[in-house]
Amino acid sequence: MTLDFAGLDPCVHCGFCLQSCPTFVVTGDEADSPRGRIVLMQQMVRGELEPTDRQLITHLDRCLGCRACEPACPSGVAYGDALEAARQRLSTVRPVPLPARIVHAIMGERALRRPALALARLVRPVATRLAGSSTLGFAMGMLAATRPLGNGRDRRERLQNQSPANPSDLANTAVVFTGCIMEGLFAHVHAATARVLRANGFDVVEVPDQACCGALHAHAGQHDAAVQLARLNVAAFAEVPNAVVAVNSAGCGAMIKNYGRTLAGDPAAQALAGRTHDVTEVLASRGPRAGARLPLRVAYDPPCHLQHAQRVVDAPQAVLAAIPELRRVHHAESDLCCGSAGSYSLTQSHLSRAILDRKISALGNATPDVVISGNPGCAMQIGAGLLAAGKNIPVMHPVELLDRSYERAGYYQAG
Repeated sequence: MTLDFAGLDPCVHCGFCLQSCPTFVVTGDEADSPRGRIVLMQQMVRGELEPTDRQLITHLDRCLGCRACEPACPSGVAYGDALEAARQRLSTVRPVPLPARIVHAIMGERALRRPALALARLVRPVATRLAGSSTLGFAMGMLAATRPLGNGRDRRERLQNQSPANPSDLANTAVVFTGCIMEGLFAHVHAATARVLRANGFDVVEVPDQACCGALHAHAGQHDAAVQLARLNVAAFAEVPNAVVAVNSAGCGAMIKNYGRTLAGDPAAQALAGRTHDVTEVLASRGPRAGARLPLRVAYDPPCHLQHAQRVVDAPQAVLAAIPELRRVHHAESDLCCGSAGSYSLTQSHLSRAILDRKISALGNATPDVVISGNPGCAMQIGAGLLAAGKNIPVMHPVELLDRSYERAGYYQAG
């Protein structure tokens, strides 16, 4: 078996992965489970199945790539890397679905992305009224879920001249990874991220010429495009070689942390991967600083690429714990994917919605005031699902809630 697929070798087909897999839970089809897909990939590598085999393509395309099977596996199967390698091989014999190709092309090219997302922002004020369960209504719901809430506007504020929790760390520098969707539709989250980092003693600097992280392309098998975008980011962040790279998008964080594999043999890529952390990890390294009370019921829905790919579990909880009187409520589907998975909701819309419906039902039973998630795709998918179900429950990033708590505590003043 080749190196790309060697990570599948430890699989003993025990079945521990089955109930961790959202597609198997919904369809009950063994071929839609990690164990079944591993058999299909191994058959392809051995030449027993051609990459053009319809069943092979169908069941690998149905995989969300959420990687929930990896922490569930007692044998340490590296499923995610093998899935990307398999999809790369499939892309040589059949094109990536057209809707995904269009989205990937726009997100990967700044000259296309910026006007497209600017247009989306113009539509956003009416999106909530058009949200619903139809295809168009769900798309409008996804757009509505990106809107800033209340005091979450992209304000220009400065930190008050007061000592942070650890004054000796003021010299530490952090850079916020801007990304594509986050830059275009979640600028308010970037602004909140910068504010809470400064409130915890970081000097936040900007890095121009950042690109899309390439995760959408890598997950779809568009390896060359992912490599090109990774190189652009490695070059951009080389301008601040000692800065911590704080990422507020779980999918982007997982991708950048894997740049050492994407750009194998490039020490600069490995170095960037090593200093990249989810923003909650960065904040948890400082405590983080406690804010003012927010008496809210919140349901934390961990993004798959934070919990399963990056194995970041405790840091988001530490961020929420810095907010007094915040009550965290559990829901039964918190460990399973929401069905977003990059462009999956475009290419596998029926299955995506079936997976999401389980989560929306569980969230409805938990009755939170706010749903918390640290990934734009998850926020859009869950937000649209809640609106389609008639539930007026906002979805926010953990740093947005901490930012609101800090504002109440008086840590900011208008600039």
